[in-house]
Amino acid sequence: MDARSLSPGMVERVVFAAAETRSFARAELALDKIGGVAVSPNTVQRVVGDVGGELAARRDADLNGVGALAQRPEEPPELAVVECDGGRARTREPGHGRGVHLSGEGWRETKNACLVRASRKTFAEDPQPEPPACFSDPKHAAKIAETEAFSVAAPRAAGMPSEETFAESSDVPMVEKGRGDWRPKRLVRTVVSSMKSSRDFGRQMAKEAKQRRFFEATAKVFLGDGLPWNWTIWKEHFRDFTPVLDFIHPLSYLFLAAKTVHPLSDDDGWHQYLVWMRGCWQGEVGQVLDELRVWQGKLGEPPPDAPDSDPRKIIAGTVTYLENNRLRMAYPEYRKAGLPVTTAWMESLVKEVNYRVKGTEMFWNNPDGAEAILQVRAAALSDDDRLSKYLHNRPGCAFIRRPKLSKLPAEIRKS
Repeated sequence: MDARSLSPGMVERVVFAAAETRSFARAELALDKIGGVAVSPNTVQRVVGDVGGELAARRDADLNGVGALAQRPEEPPELAVVECDGGRARTREPGHGRGVHLSGEGWRETKNACLVRASRKTFAEDPQPEPPACFSDPKHAAKIAETEAFSVAAPRAAGMPSEETFAESSDVPMVEKGRGDWRPKRLVRTVVSSMKSSRDFGRQMAKEAKQRRFFEATAKVFLGDGLPWNWTIWKEHFRDFTPVLDFIHPLSYLFLAAKTVHPLSDDDGWHQYLVWMRGCWQGEVGQVLDELRVWQGKLGEPPPDAPDSDPRKIIAGTVTYLENNRLRMAYPEYRKAGLPVTTAWMESLVKEVNYRVKGTEMFWNNPDGAEAILQVRAAALSDDDRLSKYLHNRPGCAFIRRPKLSKLPAEIRKS
């Protein structure tokens, strides 16, 4: 079969197989062995390109909520959680046939966001004043910081953590056994993903949030790491959401800084990390900054050509990071309000998106091929079953009346 001879039901099978397997070739195998249908990888790719392009066009069209991918709920959420982060995908120049034809950078950043409708509890006092045990475990803390642990873990190269490391850290329990779980509970998650610029992506996120009535929620929170584009999006589109810096990120800075100021004593370095980490968890960021500035004064300012491993540069970078984000680090207040303090939902989502789009053997045509697979994958990962609903109501589906093209927005007609 080719893309032009597939029934609407077969299109749905092909799209979901492509969204949930690692490649178009694996989708072909699944369709053949499980569905008993022979569809070539080229056909799978063409179908995904068509549907992904339609999803992107509908996402960007000014529909005023009519025909939008996100359903408008009857009531606004009790808690609206917005998280965003970058991923990675490898692209190539289109029109060169098979093989690797790099498009400039090769690896490019994907933009990803999860918008979660959640429930929460509120508290008069901080429900978890002491940090989770996982943050006081040398092996786990070293893995987050991707450096060697204090006399425990095998040596690692110094540097900041990768997105995979942060994703793995989200699997560690944040609440001790026997203690009541104060964290909000996820009810419905929807996903936005794109190769577009951060400015365009911010508009996509805001459009999704408006359709889901997030701006009317009782409580609203926006979480991110220290990337500037995250907070530019917050400032432009989500200013009335409580901004929260993911706690995992300052933890990694503090771990490396503690090792830097106590290079000859693992015991002193580990104790210093625990003090600073606990201080940030309890909202005492100012005190932590004061102590770091004392060390900065002892070491001096780094020269412009200082390598990343220079102790002066490590401490200066930690001070700058905490200074830039301290207003987003009132963690005891967030916990009392029943708000999340880590981007665990986002980090898990990045892993799910990367499963389909990231790999040394994966190359996507830039930008259409990459954008199409991201739209299909994001729709498949959304809890509102939007991909299936869209395919059932897609123009041309045998089970619905095909709308007149003149009645559709120009952006949809062109797709």
